[in-house]
Amino acid sequence: MTHDDAPMFPALGAGLGLRREHFQHVLAHRPAIDWFEVITENVMVPGGNPRRVLEAVRRDYPVVLHGVSLSIGGLDPLNQGYLDELAALAHAIEPAWVSDHLCWGSAHGIYAHDLLPVAYTEESLAHVARRVQAVQERLGRRMLLENPSTYMQLAGNEMSEWDFLGELARRADCGILLDVNNVFVSAHNHGFDARDYLGALPPERIGQIHLAGHSCDGDLLIDTHDNQVRDEVWTLYADTIAAIGARPTMIEWDAQVPAFDVLEGELARAAEWGARGLARRGEPRPPRKGRRDAA
Repeated sequence: MTHDDAPMFPALGAGLGLRREHFQHVLAHRPAIDWFEVITENVMVPGGNPRRVLEAVRRDYPVVLHGVSLSIGGLDPLNQGYLDELAALAHAIEPAWVSDHLCWGSAHGIYAHDLLPVAYTEESLAHVARRVQAVQERLGRRMLLENPSTYMQLAGNEMSEWDFLGELARRADCGILLDVNNVFVSAHNHGFDARDYLGALPPERIGQIHLAGHSCDGDLLIDTHDNQVRDEVWTLYADTIAAIGARPTMIEWDAQVPAFDVLEGELARAAEWGARGLARRGEPRPPRKGRRDAA
């Protein structure tokens, strides 16, 4: 990797989502996981068991915050109450980074609780870039935006999703959370080449990678996070690492959550597929960090 391609976010290694099904296991056994990702909205309110567990885990591991309610692509004004709570949480936890999705999820003050696609137009790009800059100024830190899976395309798009996301990252000076499974799902659903998507993104802006399982509904693929990563997605992940180098990689599994050792097995597969990608770059496999004390 050239100096210009150096990522803007720390190289944390391999992570998992911190889910309630595994709270006691993580606290009791302190497994050799490099870092944990938490759903922001689940831990925003001080007090309560999720916040207590997060604070305990944060003493031993790096943590990142991953939100689902920012609605960065929406037309409603940014929710200042939400941003105040997010800023307070980030100040208390000091995450390695904060992320959310390139989508909208609210209109007229009503939340759809879904990740809905934005229009890929110049007008939309300027609108979203201004909102990302405002969020980053409020938080005092650079954030990452994730590419969600999509099941429809809006009429009037002026550019591809990947061109939109790459230009947004440059214009707003934010990072990209690259969900490789979502790229695969959307490529299948809309008939584009996933490698065109990956090859167009600015590699230095990619700070994190998500991997997850998906399901089939007839000819449609759906990002369900309820099973193991498919072989086709592993192959695409290796291609990604071959192109951009090692990145912090996390397994998402949010429904029908299995035993913790199943997730550890998925991380081991990620290490193997990532090593294949690095070998194609002529780079050695990075050492596992394992648990480390909080900074």
